[in-house]
Amino acid sequence: MSSQVPADLRYAKSHEWVRLEGDVATIGITDHAQHELTDVVFVELPAVGRSVAAGEACAVVESVKTASDIYSPVAGEVIAVNAAVGDNPALVNTAPYGAGFFFKLKVSDPAAVAALLSPEAYSAQVGA
Repeated sequence: MSSQVPADLRYAKSHEWVRLEGDVATIGITDHAQHELTDVVFVELPAVGRSVAAGEACAVVESVKTASDIYSPVAGEVIAVNAAVGDNPALVNTAPYGAGFFFKLKVSDPAAVAALLSPEAYSAQVGA
């Protein structure tokens, strides 16, 4: 099954996506990543107010197959978490680019988002 790679997002090599609105970045994992994980059964989210560096592990997703760290693609402060995925981890599988997002960051440097992978580059990385 081919993965979806929305054209309006930027991507990290570690399979997180970023949607930037002003200086707020919404972060989740890609459709490709959720396919690799299979059924997500637990999500541990970062604490609101936590400062994270680009590339820092800040959340955990567990599936029936494995547990994986989720890395922040950009530096910033966690300003919101998606409690819905804590209550219903399957949202990561059913809506990875929507209701299944993980957290929102107030980014330190919005220009850093532009340095992430383009949809085309991410598609090439995952063979989509």
